[in-house]
Amino acid sequence: MIYGAMKFSIGGSLKLAFRPWVEGLENIPVDGPAILASNHLSFSDSFFLPTMLDRKVTFIAKAEYFTSPGVKGKLTAAFFKGVGQLPVDRSGARGAGEAAIKAGLDVLEAGGLFGIYPEGTRSPDGRLYRGKPGGLARVALASGAPVIPVAMIDTEKIQPPGKVVPKLMRPGIRIGEPLDFSRYRGMESDRFILRSLTDEVMYEIMKLSGQEYVDIYATAAKRQIADAEKAAKAAAKAKAEQQAETTDRSAA
Repeated sequence: MIYGAMKFSIGGSLKLAFRPWVEGLENIPVDGPAILASNHLSFSDSFFLPTMLDRKVTFIAKAEYFTSPGVKGKLTAAFFKGVGQLPVDRSGARGAGEAAIKAGLDVLEAGGLFGIYPEGTRSPDGRLYRGKPGGLARVALASGAPVIPVAMIDTEKIQPPGKVVPKLMRPGIRIGEPLDFSRYRGMESDRFILRSLTDEVMYEIMKLSGQEYVDIYATAAKRQIADAEKAAKAAAKAKAEQQAETTDRSAA
């Protein structure tokens, strides 16, 4: 009931304000388990996609969103529970990965739709990054559920980093045809199979989204960007100090 109320209120508001478009709704099964594997451009991806589907989609979210203290924390927890998000403890990379896999399998075993972002984090620059094989591939092989590639379009332009007020524009969603990986059943421990399955899904997402593909992980790209920004700031500071010293000498 909470989910229905939240979807009606939040989903109705999103549809009215942003008028998102969607292609390929016929590829979502009417019932039964399925995995929705999507690119990840914005925090809002987990809200726009469920808004446009008749069925509930369950994503995973940081446990901190559900345990923050105070009134704001309780409201945040209620909000995330209401839109179908599950808390996962991310303390320790391996522990977080195992928790996410278990959460996904539980959803699929119950016949639900499980949403996952193979990149593992939001794209730092709008490009599509290498998918992580540990989550998507293992859930797909262990459950036997079909994988449906999904492309979010332009959601990163609605509220870029640092912007408080969202831009009113039409984001889009393209949903591809289900992918069957039953040929790999029983090969969950083969890292080459996990990599192959993940790459196949990412290729389909790339075709749907039209994004430039970068064959490194998004987390590595974020570190590179942060290091470059840090180096640029250090260089600018050094230059300013050098100019200040030159000015002082001239004045003397």
